[in-house]
Amino acid sequence: MRQVPLETHHMAPGRVVEWRLRSAAAEPAEGRIGVTDRGTSFNQDKHFNVAEESRGAGDPFASWVAVTFEVAGPLNERALTQSLLAFVQRHEVLRCEFRRLAGELSCAPVPVEEVALDTSEVATFTTSRALAAFLSERFKRSINTLSWPLFTMGAVLRETSATVYLAFDHIVCDGMSMPIVVQEVQSTYEAVCQGATPALPSPPSYLDFAEDQRRRYRSLSADDARLGYWRSFVARGGGAFFPPFPLDLGVQPDRMYPIVNEASLLLDATEAERFERACRAVGGKPFMGVLAAVAVCLREAGGPGVYRGFMPVSERGRAMWTNSVGWFVNTMPIEFDASLGRDFAQVVAAVRESFSEMIQHIDVPFVRVWELLAPTEFAARSWPYPVNFFSYLDMRKCPGADRHGDWRPTTHVWSARANGVCSWYQRDTDGLHMNSIYVDTPTARHVMDSWQRALGATVRQIARHGSLYRPVALTAPRRPEPSGVTAAGIGFGTSRLVAAEAGGAL
Repeated sequence: MRQVPLETHHMAPGRVVEWRLRSAAAEPAEGRIGVTDRGTSFNQDKHFNVAEESRGAGDPFASWVAVTFEVAGPLNERALTQSLLAFVQRHEVLRCEFRRLAGELSCAPVPVEEVALDTSEVATFTTSRALAAFLSERFKRSINTLSWPLFTMGAVLRETSATVYLAFDHIVCDGMSMPIVVQEVQSTYEAVCQGATPALPSPPSYLDFAEDQRRRYRSLSADDARLGYWRSFVARGGGAFFPPFPLDLGVQPDRMYPIVNEASLLLDATEAERFERACRAVGGKPFMGVLAAVAVCLREAGGPGVYRGFMPVSERGRAMWTNSVGWFVNTMPIEFDASLGRDFAQVVAAVRESFSEMIQHIDVPFVRVWELLAPTEFAARSWPYPVNFFSYLDMRKCPGADRHGDWRPTTHVWSARANGVCSWYQRDTDGLHMNSIYVDTPTARHVMDSWQRALGATVRQIARHGSLYRPVALTAPRRPEPSGVTAAGIGFGTSRLVAAEAGGAL
């Protein structure tokens, strides 16, 4: 399971059918007896607030996260309808209507017994390109943070197979919710087709997690001891709350840009296994090795020797949330030494030590810290400038991973605009993958292309030799380094780092 742009994901054409959630009640939620408003998480509150302000400014904010997966054989539409309905009934956050009451964001979940699905025939597509264009536009138009329901569901039907798709507003889910979607919908579908009762108990509600988070951190103040880790990070950065992406992307302050959304394979399955062994050999985990490589490549491209960035961390650490759909992500700062002269083992050790320190403070919500320590930036609708961001997921460890070979699930993310760059790294049985969304400027395209090539070469070097740099042959004269190209004043070919490979040979 990997993350790729929807537009580049090959999907065979066919007949499209969609299912739309509705409440079977005669009255709206706010007018019904017994419907209780629930609290929301800090992530949800900020997300909703940005959507409100964007609409008020005539500059609508739009984004979505989606998943597609395959069903073998002719689709049993009745069974899939039952499976999708059961999925929505299991997860309370998916049935929520969000609204502000006296300044506080709250949500009112539609009761399980009132949830219904309406099925509609959409269209038949004869080419993959037309289908992809339709789905991309469909997701953009049908998912709105301020409108219920907050997701769309459908399937592309063919004679011998079908592709199921579900796309969500971020306010109800995160990236690690997507494997749960696939596992639950597929398992229930297969059980119904066989005339069996699905063995999927209802997981804990994300709304319980959100309300507990609010109770614990609503009264947090800027001088609270629990913010010591954050205050120290900000102080070491000269007072900047957001760690800047260290390469010039050619963006103007306070301006948002259209995006480039691209994915690539960094390591194939065999190389990824070798890379993991190299990381384990120096006492690290694969994500630590990838982060070490990222830090060194940024330094070699002109960035600082000390890596400073944001890293999303799952809050599903407690086993009870493993199978719950919701936004269980906290964003944390991490800082470590990747300066010139440090070898792979030393940089990984620095990552390991910094990550161990960071994880001790994971419970403090990022949005609450942002509000307290950077109130001016918090009032804005976006991060103030390109921010250094790193995300890693091992999809082999998620629910249903043992069936991914049959289901072929793929995750897709999209945002209307951006002012920086975000990169996600996923490990699956096919290797190590990278998906980046960044600003569509000539400078950014040039810089990102050069930097991603350097990163790919670096992780391959680690996989093959367990080191960051090209081995020097003692029996042959050393060839002069190529002069390299320059993008926005950043040289990519003048250091000892493997920035390019000729024919894959070292």
